[in-house]
Parts: sequence; C-alpha cells; structure tokens
Amino acid sequence: MYDKKSLKAEEFINHEEVLRTLNWAEENKNNLELINEILDKARPTRVGRDTFCKGLSHEEASLLLACEDKGILEKIYDLAEEIKESFYGKRIVIFAPLYLSNYCVNGCIYCPYHNQNKHIPRKELTQEEVKAEVIALQDMGHKRLAIEAGEDPVNNPIEYILECIDTIYSIKHKNGAIRRVNVNIAATTVENYRKLKEAGIGTYILFQETYHKESYEKLHPTGPKHNYAYHTEAMDRAMEGGIDDVGLGVLFGLERYKYEFAALLMHAEHLEAVHGVGPHTISVPRVKKADDIDPTTFDNGIDDETFAKIVALTRIAVPYTGIIISTRETQAVREKLLKLGVSQVSGASRTSVGGYTEEERPTETEQFDVSDQRTLDEVVRWLMERDHIPSFCTACYREGRTGERFMSLCKTGQIQNCCQPNALITLKEFLMDYASEETKKIGEKFLQEELKKIQGVNEAVYKALINNLKEIENGKRDFRF
Repeated sequence: MYDKKSLKAEEFINHEEVLRTLNWAEENKNNLELINEILDKARPTRVGRDTFCKGLSHEEASLLLACEDKGILEKIYDLAEEIKESFYGKRIVIFAPLYLSNYCVNGCIYCPYHNQNKHIPRKELTQEEVKAEVIALQDMGHKRLAIEAGEDPVNNPIEYILECIDTIYSIKHKNGAIRRVNVNIAATTVENYRKLKEAGIGTYILFQETYHKESYEKLHPTGPKHNYAYHTEAMDRAMEGGIDDVGLGVLFGLERYKYEFAALLMHAEHLEAVHGVGPHTISVPRVKKADDIDPTTFDNGIDDETFAKIVALTRIAVPYTGIIISTRETQAVREKLLKLGVSQVSGASRTSVGGYTEEERPTETEQFDVSDQRTLDEVVRWLMERDHIPSFCTACYREGRTGERFMSLCKTGQIQNCCQPNALITLKEFLMDYASEETKKIGEKFLQEELKKIQGVNEAVYKALINNLKEIENGKRDFRF
C-alpha cells in the first residue's frame, strides 16, 4: 500500500503506485487542457515582496514528462527557467568531489569499484595524502567539497571518514580553506549519522541508483548495498541523526527513466511529509563509461533532449531544491541545463583516489569518465560569460540556515538577499587569489555590473557589500551575509 508518511521503503516508494502513475500519465498525455492547468498551477506567484511556488506532485510531473507535444515542451522549458530565476537567480554554486578510497565490498555491476574488479589499483588516502589533495584543491580556489568513498567497513570505517573530515577542515593554506564538506558515503546507522553531524558536514548525499526494487537487487548482487530497504530508508535515519540537509539522486540509464522520475519525486514527497523538509539537493547523473564498465550494456540510456526535459521538470516539481550536474556531462549539455534548473556544478573534477596531486588526470582509477575537463578558472570564466554568477558560498551552512530554516527562506525567495551578495563576495575572493589575468579582467567588469543591479533595490545590502569587497582587496577574507 502506498503511504508517503510510512517509514518503510516499499510503502513510500510503492511499485504499484509508480505503475499506476505511469499508466495514468500515458492515458492523459494528450489532454492538453489538463496539462496547461498543471503548468499554470506551477507558476510562481508574488505576495507582497515574497515569491511562492506550489510545485507538482509525482503524478502531475509524470504527466508532463509523458506529454510529447512540442508546444508544451517549450512551455516547460520557459517555466523551468522562470522558476530557476525566481528562487536561485543567476548564481551557480561550484564544488569538487574528493575521492578518499576506492576499496569496496559491494558488487555493483555499473561501478568500476565493484569487488570483482581485480585489475583496478586499490588505494586509501593517508591523512598526509588527504592534506596534499586539499591543498591542491585550495590552490585552484575551491571552498566546497563532496567526499566520496567505497563501502568497506575494514578499509573505510566511519572513524576514517571522520578523521578525513577533521583533516580537511583543519587545513589553511595561503588564503585557502575548505568551508563546507558534503559527504557521499554508503547508507549507515543513526549513530553514525550523528557522528557525521557532529563533525560539521554540510549535506549528506546518497544516490538511490534505481528505485525499481527488482532491478536494484540485480544491479547490487552482493554486499551490504544489496539490501534495498536499508539503502532506501537511509535518509530517514540521517534526519533522525540530526542531518537536516540531504541530497537524493538516481543514476539515469539503469532503469526506465519515467519510473525513476516518478519514484524520485515520491521520495522527495516522503521526506517533506515525514520531516517537514524535502531534499536539499537532487543530483541527475547518467551512466558513463569507466574501467570494466560499458554503459551500452544498460539499455535504458536517455538522449540529451529527454535529459533536459527531466531536469526542467525536476525544477518545476521541486522548485526550492538545488539541482546538481557533474562533469560527467559535456560543456554543451551543462550549458543548456543551467538555464533549465541546475544550481550547482562541479568544476575541474578528478574522480580517482589521489587524482588532484597528479600532473596528468589519471584515467585507470577513475570512477567514471569526465566529459568536461576544463580547469576551474575556465569554468568560472565560462559561467560569467554566460551571465551566471559563479559562487563558492558556504554561508548558509555556517550561519545555521539549513533544513527547514533554509527552506522557509527559499520558499519566499528571501534567500536571494543572502545568496547573491555572498556569491559576489566569494567570486571576488577567487578573482583576487586564483584567477588568471583574463578571468580577473572579465570578472571585475562582471562584478561592477552585478553591483549596479543591487544598488537602488537594497541600499543596505549594497553598502555592506561594497565595504566587504574593499576589505577583500585589503587582504581580509570570509565575509558573509
């Protein structure tokens, strides 16, 4: 039985409910009157100085995904761009993954770290190696990391993860500092989630890979990850452990995309119903080539146009949630998705253990192919040239604006009063400390144009921001609204 308030995986991600939803969407996909009503419902509305969005249910969003009308597709794209602008503005948060260990006891058939892969070199970073990786990332200009590790209770116990987090936060190199560590590790216990919370993590991220239980168990034939319920219920345990910012995601290409999309939104609805706050982020990776992995063996791959539609509808359905696109995708794909709802991107990523200290990008130990291989400086310049604000901001996390508090600000659009100036402050830091001459020249002009947009709209913020930017030029760092 479907029950979004249940704590049982097979009830809040109910197989029969997903199938019923997909059948209903297929039956009504040409009902343009109903579809237009749903689009109208999802449009932002202003009440005084606040902006609100109702979002969409998994049923409504699935109907829009099923609709093949080209005119409706254009409306979906336009609405996604309008919602993105209303709540996130033009800022794009930048982060990098940091792989700590590729030891893993699971047998996941889509991941090169599976324990049957005997020719991939296995490595676990020492604390000195963690320090070297972090310094390399700081020297690029990164402030926000997502740490990754395989599941191995012997080589990667929770104590190792906690020690790495402590090391990362402790490193201050020149003007560099990692101010937010997000964590993407295997499902664990409430007690361990409490330990991660106490360690000061930002978001706990866990990809479901697939919500289709039968497919899930086939794709995870061995290891603790085989347990579908334990994995799917992880976010509830994380929230019970005090982590109020969690990140969902599926690996598109493993199972039928319409099934995954409906179930992903059901998971978001479940978190909102039970905990009062939905996912802080949703990631949308696609299966990519890697050592010992051929993505063509999975017959559910999606083309770029379908992928763009999924991202746009995710933005419309869960308007307040951050959407993440990684360097799995090409520059061209990422550029299109920025307009349609993406609010976070990785930059200059290396998906191998110890990869950032290598002069050349190591390929034999990568978890997946990196399609966008530009430097961080190039990514920052590219964003500004396309009128996006590159942001290294971590202020909300460090000011306690997380979970329900963050969402309450986001749901009124008030978060932009903090996010836009914080983005400009961190951009100024990057330009002063790390940017090439070309990027710095473009960036200073870009900053002045963005300041003009704030002046006259919010004079108090403008004056404080001008003062902070001058202080940064004088050598001070880490201001935040």
